[in-house]
Amino acid sequence: MNDRVAPDPYTIPLDRIDVSDPELYRSNRMWSYFARLRHEDPVHYCANSAYGPFWSVTRYKDIMHVESSHDVFSSDVAYGGVTLREGNAGLMLPMFIAMDPPKHDVQRKVVSPVVAPSNLAKLEATIRERAGKIFDSLPRNEPFNWVDRVSIELTTQMLATLFDFPWEERRNLTRWSDMVTSEEAYLSKEAEEERTAQLGEAAAAFLGMWNERVNASEPGGDLISMLAHGEATRNMSQEEYLGNCFLLLVGGNDTTRNSISGGLLALSQNPDQYKKLRDNPALVENMVPEIIRYQTPLSHMRRTALCDTELGGKQIRKGDKVVMWYVSGNRDEDAIENPNSFIVERPRPRQHLSFGFGIHRCMGNRLAEMQLRIVWEEILKRWPDKPIEVVGEPKLVFSNFIKGIEELPAIIRD
Repeated sequence: MNDRVAPDPYTIPLDRIDVSDPELYRSNRMWSYFARLRHEDPVHYCANSAYGPFWSVTRYKDIMHVESSHDVFSSDVAYGGVTLREGNAGLMLPMFIAMDPPKHDVQRKVVSPVVAPSNLAKLEATIRERAGKIFDSLPRNEPFNWVDRVSIELTTQMLATLFDFPWEERRNLTRWSDMVTSEEAYLSKEAEEERTAQLGEAAAAFLGMWNERVNASEPGGDLISMLAHGEATRNMSQEEYLGNCFLLLVGGNDTTRNSISGGLLALSQNPDQYKKLRDNPALVENMVPEIIRYQTPLSHMRRTALCDTELGGKQIRKGDKVVMWYVSGNRDEDAIENPNSFIVERPRPRQHLSFGFGIHRCMGNRLAEMQLRIVWEEILKRWPDKPIEVVGEPKLVFSNFIKGIEELPAIIRD
């Protein structure tokens, strides 16, 4: 966003500030907007936006309150779901993240074994082998797109394994995930038609996998088999099944993929921290949650008030849309010391909101952390003495939901 359309937020009347504009995120100009809201109006009402009126919750403690109060602030798709945009065919389907207890709890429980510690231990060797092959195949002394060659490839391989999806078609999973959350798809009629067609293709593929696996005599350990044979999910509607597939697809893709990219970018922007890491590779374990905090791969989650309530001294009315801006809470100076600094040795690095909190805390958080840990362990093994260099500006995603990176030009020098 250029200066003409993105003025200094301190020159705008407070009630006119709208942090939902996706262009703020593509241009990385949202930080000062959130800083002003945290200091002057931490529970802020935006009466006019492209997404309708909504409340912005920008401080860490208030976000934690909303996350913890699922009896007051609903995730249910019947009230609008978990994103600012309503009417998104991919995210307005019933899915367990967009359900309230008790249904949320029983559906989540069906698929949670795939990220149980015992299964993660089995996956670790596979992820390490794949990461090694990816790094060994990268070009030397010539720029390449880190997002495509590393971040997307590693996470797409993981998704293909979790879904037991045809290996040679695995990039479809990335494409479909991007379409589920795309904001650019709403910019033209042609883009919307393309998005509808792609989601239809995804739905047909997932329904085919259900039909194949529901009839298997021995259920597999993949996510589709778990849903097809789980007592609480085997009789779910087609819409609920597809909703859960899209949820697991996006959840398995975006957090890890954008944290892999965001980690390299953060280290390149903080060479002193990259040097600390190379001097002491044991810091990887501590750095991983710091990457996830600093990147904040999902900018927000939305709730709907089930009754009149008070939050931060403001009166929230029944039916109001309430948006928790994780991207702001993770930079809240009252909750996190030096929040705008990337610190590989940060004390209590898991004190962040990137995975949410409470009953909707990201189910795959440990899998995401494990993949990032392995990535950086394998990088430091191969390049202990010199950094992987970022050699151009990142291209950021046009979205107020996915805080992502589309392109990150990098080079590995001999």
